Amino acid sequence: MQETIQLRDTEEERALLGRQDRTLRLLREALGLRIIARRGLVVLDGEGAKLKDGVRVVRDLLTLVREKGDLTDDDIESALVASHGARPGKDGTDDGHDRILKALDDTVIQPRTAGQARYVECMRRSDIVFAIGPAGTGKTYLAVAMAIRLMKKGLFRKLVLVRPAVEAGEKLGYLPGDLNAKVSPYVRPLYDAIGDFIEFGEVRRYMERDIIEVVPLAYMRGRTLDNAFIILDEAQNTTPVQMQMFLTRMGRKSKVAVTGDITQTDLPKGVKSGLVDVRSRLADIEGIEFCELDRTDIVRHPLVQKIVDAYAPDGPGK
Repeated sequence: MQETIQLRDTEEERALLGRQDRTLRLLREALGLRIIARRGLVVLDGEGAKLKDGVRVVRDLLTLVREKGDLTDDDIESALVASHGARPGKDGTDDGHDRILKALDDTVIQPRTAGQARYVECMRRSDIVFAIGPAGTGKTYLAVAMAIRLMKKGLFRKLVLVRPAVEAGEKLGYLPGDLNAKVSPYVRPLYDAIGDFIEFGEVRRYMERDIIEVVPLAYMRGRTLDNAFIILDEAQNTTPVQMQMFLTRMGRKSKVAVTGDITQTDLPKGVKSGLVDVRSRLADIEGIEFCELDRTDIVRHPLVQKIVDAYAPDGPGK
């Protein structure tokens, strides 16, 4: 089956298809359709619901082109997200739309709880997302998966992974080796998450080419990160001043995910966590979302949920 959409002129065609047809290639990949643009026409070839979704996406993008004159990466992503109807699975998550990508072992990465589904949707929708919850809820893992997915689609050029080195007071010079060796103990969980999606050799090449960068929070001051997906992990170990410094590194066409567990703060006694502080400061700003995860979103070993309960303020040990 085919559907044809008429364009007004070559200017409209260029704005819709993107530079060197980049948007057209993204749509083909994301929608799984054969899409051809020629002589002022966009022809979509496919079957059933896929074709209907594709026509809806192209028409939505064309409307934006006619309103604004061009398209942003966020416009394209939002149109693709909106095209998938909700198809809830048994656990209340979306059976198809919430799929993020495949791991190297062919495991399909997607939300496994309702809370995780909200978190993924927040990352799709907003440029800054704070994920706050206990260990094992997938805060960092899902952020890394989403970042790699969007990078593979060409929506971001760079992945930046940031972690505070609280245990060493951020005096990394006391540790042996070069910067990577000094930082490694603190960012190992981030490397582990990346390793599930990208082969080790490819990760090394990306790091050599500065496509993937792992940075201690202390080294972020003074930088501006454009066209990047930036993840701040263990954010409960930042101070309010450090949190402000990190968030203001965000450049054009960038997205930020901040993850942390406010019940496991390693800051010195009496020092307020930047992750606690930021909730009251930024909660009402459009484009920033806070996603709260809880014990029901824990997807590690079943004992982890029981351990979290035992250490809760009202747990059996109190």
